[in-house]
Amino acid sequence: MTTLAIEDVQTYPRPPALEPVAQALTITLGSRQIAHTTRGYRVLETHHAPTYYFPPEDVTAELLPVTGESFCEWKGIARYFDVVADERIARRAAWCYERPSDAFQPLAGYLAFYAASMDRCLVGDTEVVPQPGNFYGGWVTPNLRGRIKGAPGTRHW
Repeated sequence: MTTLAIEDVQTYPRPPALEPVAQALTITLGSRQIAHTTRGYRVLETHHAPTYYFPPEDVTAELLPVTGESFCEWKGIARYFDVVADERIARRAAWCYERPSDAFQPLAGYLAFYAASMDRCLVGDTEVVPQPGNFYGGWVTPNLRGRIKGAPGTRHW
């Protein structure tokens, strides 16, 4: 069983930090495991649940590019994808930074997924809960402490 260290999201840095993940990361959509890696990264930012990124070669779902993008002052421009597994389509459920800023260059082409759009996400063998709200893509695990952005009234602080 994976034991995740206690972490306080209020002590995460700003600007955010990028670090490799020691645990395996797994995502299930429908009845299918669509992503599994032992080579993931996570981004840690003040008041955010960590956002986990998968190398594209460790993702087996079909990814369909969608229109629109977003801009992160730290990482750059994100592109979004529908995620398809068998007959399931999770709309605008994944994103990547194709040309991230220098500090986040290791993330180039890596994919992140909204946990709320997936059926199951794991860090090691620890079940993930989506970051509150419908904007941020962090994965909340039981070891996290502090107030996590995303709930009503927290988006712009």
